[in-house]
Amino acid sequence: MTSRATIFLSRTVPPAGRTLLEPEFTIREWTGDGFITREALLQGVVGANALIVHPPDRVDKSVLDAAGSQLKVVSTMSVGLEHIDIPECRRRGIAVGYTPGVLTETTAELTLALLLATSRRIKEGFKAVEKGMVGWQNGHWLCGKQINGCTVGIVGLGRIGLAVAKRLQPFGVAKFLYSGHSEKPGGAEIGATFVSFDELLRNSDFVVACCSMNEENKGLFNKDAFSKMKSDAIFVNSSRGVLVNQEDLYDALKSGQIMAAGLDVTSPEPLPVDHQLKTLDNCVIFPHLGSATTDTRNIMAITAAKNAIAGFKGQTLPSPIPL
Repeated sequence: MTSRATIFLSRTVPPAGRTLLEPEFTIREWTGDGFITREALLQGVVGANALIVHPPDRVDKSVLDAAGSQLKVVSTMSVGLEHIDIPECRRRGIAVGYTPGVLTETTAELTLALLLATSRRIKEGFKAVEKGMVGWQNGHWLCGKQINGCTVGIVGLGRIGLAVAKRLQPFGVAKFLYSGHSEKPGGAEIGATFVSFDELLRNSDFVVACCSMNEENKGLFNKDAFSKMKSDAIFVNSSRGVLVNQEDLYDALKSGQIMAAGLDVTSPEPLPVDHQLKTLDNCVIFPHLGSATTDTRNIMAITAAKNAIAGFKGQTLPSPIPL
C-alpha cells in the first residue's frame, strides 16, 4: 500500500484550508504557543512533501536540507516572502506559492482604525476611563486631530495604499499625496499628487506607510525622515516593521517632534514587554491584525492549501510567486 504524502504546518491552519488538505496529506503541525521554534521547524519538516509556513518562519537552506529531496512545494500563508530563500527553492526545483490580493480590504480597514485611534487619542481616552479621570474643565483636554481638511501622504500607492485612500475620501481629506518609484494609475482615481518622499513628509498631516519591503527601504522612516515631518503629524505603519527605525521613532514621539504614531507591525514581533515604545501614550501598537478577520484568514488558508496541493502534484500553482 502506497503511503500518503505528508505536509507540515508551522502553525494551525484555519478550517477552510485544513478541509482541503486532509484528503490529500497526512498532516503534521506545530501546536505550541507563539511562533514555532527553530528547532521544532527543523524537526517538523523532516520527510515532508509539502510545507505551509508563515512569517517569520525562516525557510532557508538548513530547513530545505532538513526536509529532504522529496519536498516539492513551500506554500506561505502571507503576501510577504522575505522569510523564504526564493533562489535556493528555485535551484532545487521547489515550487513556492503565496497569498496575494486577499489582504487588501482588511489591511486597509485596520490602517484606518490605527489612524483614527492615534488622531483621536483613543489610547489615552481608555486610560482616563479606567482611572476615573475627566478633564472637561479644560477645553483642550484630550483634543486630537481631525481628518477633515487635512493632507494625507501615502508612501506606496499599491493596492492597499489605494484602498486606504478610498476609505479616507468620505472623511473630507483636502489633499492626497503619494510617493514611490513612479506614478501610479490609481493616483488619478483619488486625485492624488505624485511627489518626492521628502515633499510628502514636509506637507502631510498624516503619513501612512503602505510600501512593500525591500533592501532599499529598510529603516526608511528614521531620524532624518521624522525631522522633516510636521510637529503635529501622525505616522501610521501597517506594512512592515523593518521600514521603521524604532529607536528614532521613540525619540521623535518622546520629544514631540511628531504628534503620534500607530503601528500594526513592529520589529521584532511581538515587541518585548518592556520595549520603550510601549511606555508612550502617543504610540498605539496593534499585534499585527491587518489580515485578522475570519473571512480573510479562511481565504488565505484556502489559497495556501491549493498552492500546496498543486505543487505536490506537479501542477501550476494557483498563486505562484512572481518571476
